[in-house]
Amino acid sequence: MAEGELLGTILRLTLALVAGGLVGLERSYHGRPAGFREHTLVCISSCMLMLLAEYHVIHIAAATQQAAFIDPTRMAQGIMTGIGFLGAGAIVKEGFAIRGLTTAASIWMISAIGIMIGMGYYLAAGAATFATFNINYVFPAGRKPHAL
Repeated sequence: MAEGELLGTILRLTLALVAGGLVGLERSYHGRPAGFREHTLVCISSCMLMLLAEYHVIHIAAATQQAAFIDPTRMAQGIMTGIGFLGAGAIVKEGFAIRGLTTAASIWMISAIGIMIGMGYYLAAGAATFATFNINYVFPAGRKPHAL
């Protein structure tokens, strides 16, 4: 592993930890079932899988001495499909009420943020993390919004 690749990997995983942790702390603070641990793990794992998709191409090309093309969007599609199933498990119908929609959406969003970090889209990931945190904090489900 080249030094630049190592530093890039550490940077991306650290940013995924921070993004997932920030949103997860807010969810834990509001007593939601998917909190710090779950959001952090989802964000880091999404980032790791995108790093695999990105660096796998480099390693195949180096090993075979031929140019290789592997579509990293296929990995992203697989991640989002799997996270959709995870989020579906968080949604529960209780009488006429449906609970867990915000949790499911938050998990799905944090996975997308992890994918963006894994691919190196730091500005977009930072903006999405900021937006997700503030949407969840300012507009908590079923409660009066906090003052800005």
